[in-house]
Amino acid sequence: METKKIIDEVNSLPVEERALIADSILRSLNAVESDIDSKWINEAKERLNELKSGKIKTIPGAEVFYKIWQRFSS
Repeated sequence: METKKIIDEVNSLPVEERALIADSILRSLNAVESDIDSKWINEAKERLNELKSGKIKTIPGAEVFYKIWQRFSS
């Protein structure tokens, strides 16, 4: 299968499936080599689970930057 056809096929998938494919490709390029990498992976998974479960709420980026601007512009 030629590369462009593969890319077109992947681009037609839902975002969640594209993310899984991207993650798989990145893992193949950057194999986990250290304990620190493993800990970061576990932290990211834990944070994602907290978001999905509703345990934590996100704050829109615009709101975060507004608060920072207000805090440091005085």
